[in-house]
Amino acid sequence: MVNQTNHSNQRYIIAGGGTGGHIFPAIAIADALKQQQPDCEILFVGASGRMEMEKVPQAGYKIVGLEVVGLQRSLTLKNLLFPIKLLKSLFQAFSVIRNFKPDACIGVGGYASGPVLFIAALLGVKIFIQEQNSYPGITNKILSKFAKKIFVAYDNLNQFFNPSKIILTGNPVRKDITATLPAKQAAASFFGLSENKKTILIIGGSLGARTINEAIEKNLPSFTQNGFQILWQTGKIYYDGIIERTKNADLSSVKILQFIKEMNMAYSIADVIISRAGALSISELCIVGKPTVLIPSPNVSEDHQTKNAMALVNKEAAILLRDNEAKDKLGTVLLNLMKDETTLNVLSANIKTLAKTNAATEIVQNITKDK
Repeated sequence: MVNQTNHSNQRYIIAGGGTGGHIFPAIAIADALKQQQPDCEILFVGASGRMEMEKVPQAGYKIVGLEVVGLQRSLTLKNLLFPIKLLKSLFQAFSVIRNFKPDACIGVGGYASGPVLFIAALLGVKIFIQEQNSYPGITNKILSKFAKKIFVAYDNLNQFFNPSKIILTGNPVRKDITATLPAKQAAASFFGLSENKKTILIIGGSLGARTINEAIEKNLPSFTQNGFQILWQTGKIYYDGIIERTKNADLSSVKILQFIKEMNMAYSIADVIISRAGALSISELCIVGKPTVLIPSPNVSEDHQTKNAMALVNKEAAILLRDNEAKDKLGTVLLNLMKDETTLNVLSANIKTLAKTNAATEIVQNITKDK
C-alpha cells in the first residue's frame, strides 16, 4: 500500500485523455479541486503523444505521459505491440503512483486511465471514475468494482455499475461555458461575421469529423445562397484540404477554422449547431441551449455516441442524423430546420432542461468528503 501520511497537503492524480472530451472535464475537475483546496497538489497522467500532453500544461498543470496505446478494433500490426505497451504502461503507472503518493486517483477515460486506476487500486489508493457516456467502455466496467464512487452524466447506468456507487452529476465542462455567454454582437465581431444573419456552427469534435466536413462542403453554396452564414471548425487534419478546395468559392459569409478555442464566442453566435455526439459536446450543448443536429461518429466503441444522442432525441431535445446519411440529407434537414421557428424553439427549450452546470463542483465535493 502507498504510504499517504508523509505529506500535509492532499494529492490527486487525474488520469486519462486522448480527446477534448476527456481532457476538458479533467481540467474542470482539477480547477474545482484547486478552488476547494488551494494547497492541494495535482498531477495529470496521460498518454505520450496525445493531445493532453499539450492541453494540460496550457491549463497550468503538470502531466506525465505513459507509453500506452489502445487496442485497434480492426486487424492491424499495432495490436501486436499492445501487450508490450500495456505491460510497460503498468510499470510506469506503478512508478508514478509510488513516487507521487496520491490520496486519490480520478479516472476520466482515455488510454492512460486504465493502467493508472488499476495500479492505484492494487496499491490501496482510493479511485474514482468519471464516466462521461451513456454506455461505458469495458475498462470502466472492470475498474468500477474497485471504485469508491462513479460519477455519471446519464440515467440508467445501474445495469453496468453498482447502483450504490453511482452519483448523477453530469459532465464537467469548461468554465467559460457555464458562465453567461458573450453578447452575439461581440461574438460576430470576434469571428468577423454578421450579427444579423442566422449562423450555423459546425463542430466535429476536437479532432474533426470527415463525414460532417464532406456534408458541409457539398452543401456550402446552398447554405450561403439561402442567406445563412457558417462558422466551421474542421479539425487540423482536414483544414488544408478544405481551404484548397474552397479557394474559389464565395466565403464572405463563411469562417473556416482548424480549432475554436473560444467556444463561448462560437456558441453565442450560433443559431443552429451541427455536432458529433461525444459526451462533453452534449453536456455543453445542453447548457448552451441552442437547436442541434447530432451526427454520431460510427468509429467509437459500442456505438456509444448514438446512445448519447438518443438520450436527447427521445426527449425531443435534438435531431439525429446517421453518419451514413449525412452527405445526402444534411442539406435538406438543415435548410428545413432553419425555416421552422416552432421546431427551433421546441428543441431549444427541451435541451435546456437537461443542463447540469455544477458537475465539477459536485464531483469534488463527493471526492473530498470521502475520507
